[in-house]
Amino acid sequence: MLLVIAKEPLPGRVKTRLTPPYTPQEAALLAEAMLADTLAMVLAAPARRRVLVLEGEPGPWLPPGIDVVPQGQGRLDERLAAAFALCTGPAVLIAMDTPQATPADLAPALADDAWHDCGAWIGPALDGGFWALGLADPDPALVHGVPVPESEVCAQQRRRLTAAGVTVRDLPMLRDVDTAADAHAVATSAPHTRFATAVTQLTRAAEGDEHRRHRG
Repeated sequence: MLLVIAKEPLPGRVKTRLTPPYTPQEAALLAEAMLADTLAMVLAAPARRRVLVLEGEPGPWLPPGIDVVPQGQGRLDERLAAAFALCTGPAVLIAMDTPQATPADLAPALADDAWHDCGAWIGPALDGGFWALGLADPDPALVHGVPVPESEVCAQQRRRLTAAGVTVRDLPMLRDVDTAADAHAVATSAPHTRFATAVTQLTRAAEGDEHRRHRG
């Protein structure tokens, strides 16, 4: 099973660290673009079932072929544990905020022999978190209670898994989008994504507004 954990892209409810410089409406627009990119990638990746674990309601950004289940409540570790509790076999979970991710990035964890010599796959994020987590045995106890801050989440999760006797393999490290600097860096690295198009459009609009202010 391939899971995506996400929030409905509503102003003021999603990607709040993008504000400022982006307005809450602009942050929601960027969130919708990165979610659409992520879901398109999930559809292109080999998986028997694809599930969106969603906080909120589905919108026109949801393509056919992806099931939707409600996200659990509480801290991130509690919501991740609830997502893995839905699974009865090997599962890979990804977040919505790496629109540059490709099926090739996930391929090692989705291959037919993905679990022959390991019990977990982790995709580290540049900020110390992780963008992907795969478990051969999706026991919620393997993620529940893993502490924050975000800068230590990946290391703490790895320690939890190895302490339980689980062999961990790594997926590529990616930069997730939390800040405006992240947004520009990721858009530059993946210029053909919906997300990059949205960043470019907002940047041009802001430059146009600035130009008009100076002329006025």
